[in-house]
Amino acid sequence: MFEIVEKRLLADGIFLTRVHAPRIAKSALPGQFVIVRADGNGERTPLTIADYDTADGTITLVTQALGVSTRKIVAKEVGESFADVAGPLGRPSDFVSMSDEELHRTRFVFIGGGVGTAPVYPQVKWLHEHGIEADVIVGAKSERMLIYTDELARVGRLHIATDDGSRGFHGLVTALLEKLVAEGNTFDRCVAIGPMIMMKFVALTTKKLGIGCTVSLNALMVDGTGMCGACRVTVAGKTRFTCVDGPEFDGHEVDFDEAMRRQGMYRTQEERALAIMREREAGHKCNIGLDK
Repeated sequence: MFEIVEKRLLADGIFLTRVHAPRIAKSALPGQFVIVRADGNGERTPLTIADYDTADGTITLVTQALGVSTRKIVAKEVGESFADVAGPLGRPSDFVSMSDEELHRTRFVFIGGGVGTAPVYPQVKWLHEHGIEADVIVGAKSERMLIYTDELARVGRLHIATDDGSRGFHGLVTALLEKLVAEGNTFDRCVAIGPMIMMKFVALTTKKLGIGCTVSLNALMVDGTGMCGACRVTVAGKTRFTCVDGPEFDGHEVDFDEAMRRQGMYRTQEERALAIMREREAGHKCNIGLDK
């Protein structure tokens, strides 16, 4: 069993959960993910690893409660356990295999949007531990939806953008990237993790600016093993499976329009399942009232 040793609310509907999983913590690398089942009847839910600690044998997961499965995950409290946590899965970030010389001559900028900011952290942390201080742009709708800003500020040069201007740059992350470049900053490689539409426009912006771009398509994954086929994506005109070939790909070669259509394929089923869960919860509360 995988015991929960810490749980925190990071923002509205976004929770941090630290789980005792020593074998995974020992093997994990930036960019990889795990499959979580909240209980014996739970669905397999892919979650990108937001941190790992080999000393205390824990991994950190950040989950946004959107559907039935993610709500079950965040409902777990400290001292309780997940039925399964399998991993690490997926290919690590490609910079992990770069030589020290190549790392030090590459200027990195990371862009995290919403809950996608969390998996940016282990990547920036890994580079920091190898003597590389990367720039990090974190975007959110408002200041209250920002996460991981303190952690990222300790390992990189942090820049914040909010849609409403409540903190940092008033505007989109792409506009802030263009502003940084206009001010004389040069970047060789951009890594973007966040909403699909954000990554699409980061890819377009970096292509215009002549910056290499890597995106993480973890939001497409369902089964996490390549068997269900739900995470198929077209990259450079070829079909790839996000869970086994990724989750990171060259953002300039991803067919984002197709990916966004695929992402919406299961929305009706998810909404139906969530409605059934709420009906059951409401019925349970009514029964409790009758018992009294």
